[in-house]
Amino acid sequence: MINNDVLRSIRYMLDLSDSMVVDTIHLADASFDVDASQVHDFLRKDEEPLFVACPDAVLSRFLDGLIYHYRGRDESQPQRAPEQRITNNVVLKKLRVAFELKDVDMHAVFEAAGFPMSKPELSALFRQPDHKNYRDCGDQALRNFLKGLTQRVRPAG
Repeated sequence: MINNDVLRSIRYMLDLSDSMVVDTIHLADASFDVDASQVHDFLRKDEEPLFVACPDAVLSRFLDGLIYHYRGRDESQPQRAPEQRITNNVVLKKLRVAFELKDVDMHAVFEAAGFPMSKPELSALFRQPDHKNYRDCGDQALRNFLKGLTQRVRPAG
């Protein structure tokens, strides 16, 4: 899935302003150079003239910032280096950690989006890439996960 789509979905889900997105990124890396106008360009529709593709470095720090915001930072551990390449599996893992989702919660989120997933299918998404049962998380699965998570975090009504 395109990084910009992931950023847009999470921003909508949590009802974040551009400056709140910047603050979240800075939770993960205070020295990272990003401002609200850049974030605004990342959030534009693909066909808009000032649209800018969201780099992996930005999305990685944003997702790490969400984890620190919701779970707190463990000062006893050294700061992890941001991922060089963000895949759908990495996004899924980071959101699972940020929102403290257990397997039951993950199944409920997928079910709410009308995209039921079996236990083996779900566990395969969280394995290491070199594991024989590892599976890539497809765009459709991540899109449905984000949809179900949005319903959970921001219920209609």
